[in-house]
Amino acid sequence: MSRTPHPQSKTKTRTPRKRELSDFDVHLFKEGNHFKLYEKLGAHIMTHDGVDGTSFAVWAPNADRVSVIGNFNGWNRESHPLHVRWDGSGIWECFVPAVGKGEIYKFHLWSKHNRYSVEKGDPFAFHWETPPKTGAIVWDLGYEWNDGDWMAKRHAHNSLDGPMSVYEVHLGSWRRVPEDNNRPLSYRELADQLPQYVADMGYTHVELLPVTEHPFYGSWGYQTVGYFAPTSRYGTPQDFMNLIDRFHQHGIGVILDWVPSHFPADEHGLVYFDGTHLFEHLDVRQGFHPDWNSYIFNYGRNEVKGFLISSALFWLDQYHIDGLRVDAVASMLYLDYSRREGEWIPNKHGGRENLDAINFLRQFNHAVYSTHPDVQTIAEESTAWPMVSRPTYLGGLGFGLKWNMGWMHDTLKFFSTDPLFRKYHHNQLTFSIWYAFHENFVLSISHDEVVHGKGSLFGKMPGDEWQKHANLRALIGYMYAHPGKKLLFMGSEFGVWKEWDHETSLEWHILQYPFHSGIQRWVKDLNHLYRSEPTLFELDFSNEGFEWLDFHDWENSIVSFLRRGKDPKAFVVAVLNLTPVPRQNYRIGVPTGGFWKEILNSDATLYGGSGAGNLGGLEAAPTPAHGRYESLSVTLPPLSLVLFKNTQKAS
Repeated sequence: MSRTPHPQSKTKTRTPRKRELSDFDVHLFKEGNHFKLYEKLGAHIMTHDGVDGTSFAVWAPNADRVSVIGNFNGWNRESHPLHVRWDGSGIWECFVPAVGKGEIYKFHLWSKHNRYSVEKGDPFAFHWETPPKTGAIVWDLGYEWNDGDWMAKRHAHNSLDGPMSVYEVHLGSWRRVPEDNNRPLSYRELADQLPQYVADMGYTHVELLPVTEHPFYGSWGYQTVGYFAPTSRYGTPQDFMNLIDRFHQHGIGVILDWVPSHFPADEHGLVYFDGTHLFEHLDVRQGFHPDWNSYIFNYGRNEVKGFLISSALFWLDQYHIDGLRVDAVASMLYLDYSRREGEWIPNKHGGRENLDAINFLRQFNHAVYSTHPDVQTIAEESTAWPMVSRPTYLGGLGFGLKWNMGWMHDTLKFFSTDPLFRKYHHNQLTFSIWYAFHENFVLSISHDEVVHGKGSLFGKMPGDEWQKHANLRALIGYMYAHPGKKLLFMGSEFGVWKEWDHETSLEWHILQYPFHSGIQRWVKDLNHLYRSEPTLFELDFSNEGFEWLDFHDWENSIVSFLRRGKDPKAFVVAVLNLTPVPRQNYRIGVPTGGFWKEILNSDATLYGGSGAGNLGGLEAAPTPAHGRYESLSVTLPPLSLVLFKNTQKAS
């Protein structure tokens, strides 16, 4: 249910005021330590000497001439020239009277080194035309927020020892409007539906695939040109603020995918901005990404570092974003990433590590946590790079969390295997615990696993229809029982048939079928149990929070383990039976006697299961098992997860 905020919880976001660039601003800009550049560069509505208009500023140190063009001057390149500052900053400025909110504009640049001239969008624009149009739009960021309660308590919602269950969403394909040419929902329409759904499902956070403005819709936002603007495909900046506001009013944190690893080759964007390789490297062995046909930022250039970190802080400052998930960190860390011998340049020590990118990431994380200590940064880092989520003062990269790609690959491979042969792959299920506490991990089953011919999560499951659903329930249940925070891509929570297509809606109609509505109910109950059970999240990043009961029963594909929280007397036992053979009187050692309540069973009939179980719980018997004095004689349903919690008595 939505909470009505207290009247005093309202706050206002005002458009960052354009202030004159001081000598100190220029000094910070040149040394790469100016992280509020969006207040200085771009287009800012203002009054100058009693005249209303807009101030324009752009960094183009290798331009010979710069002008601003738009409808207001008939796109005349000569009408409104910008003037370069005398201080060597490479910043050009001008004030244009009578230009206000909603005016479309571009910068026209002539390079001083060649005959190159080009029309560019504003790198600091707050709003853009809807693609395929490429103009920037003069805009303000005024908005009255109603999320004061959330912001005051955000530190608790984002705590590493708190629950974090993330629903990953691509806004343009969550739901569509088929009767209106299959168009995506707007930010405002999403605000009326998505926060309530996420809250009802019990998630703590939502993670949005990049909303930063991007020319090619099929890039899902990962080819960004507008690092300071939400895509106009779904509405205005204020419309997007309203969506975030509504999430917060429903008690949901918002994580934004942010892409400092590369940018597209579209002419109106950052590439070859002033007739030189300003944002990217000159040498393609450093500056061009062969996998994505995109350009790599020059992290050794101070002004570029300031641009990127200003973008990161902008979303936290102006949009109340609660976390930034940084895409493709591995591609930033390694100079030879996806390159053959001879296609990359070693660092000054002869190694493959990108020293400039390492320093940038550390500076980024330091800037974020020093100004917003109640948010989280999350690295998508797919290698074994050490100490990604450890503080910079210890030599780490400084992220708060890291996606656990190893767990994801091994787990999906195991669950995709026919149960008849799973006993030969038992280590794929158990190996993750050997490294589970080396980083602050998020267990992620993301959009990348259900696209490009990989099939849906449901489609990966082996067996007949009943077994597919049972396997999927067991897989998701295993994720919630395993140490680490949780992330699940939209549609997987009710077992969509098809792999994800960004041009179509999720298959909401299949919820009419009991198996699929059962999976949705299972995920909902998992989320609500997870959030209410501290043993499942308080010690996610400590080996004190986990203990194997038995991982040796590879012949039957059964594992059992213990989860602990900060209360030394509270335990949850998880038992997975990953074959379609039910097991009766299967003995599990437990740490205490007394009654053990069956708190969740993926085989319950309301989830689409067979209804096998333990009649609400079991009394521990003084029969040794697994090195313990007490044990339970349990019924293990086929292809299931069963969770037990120790209690004083049956309830």
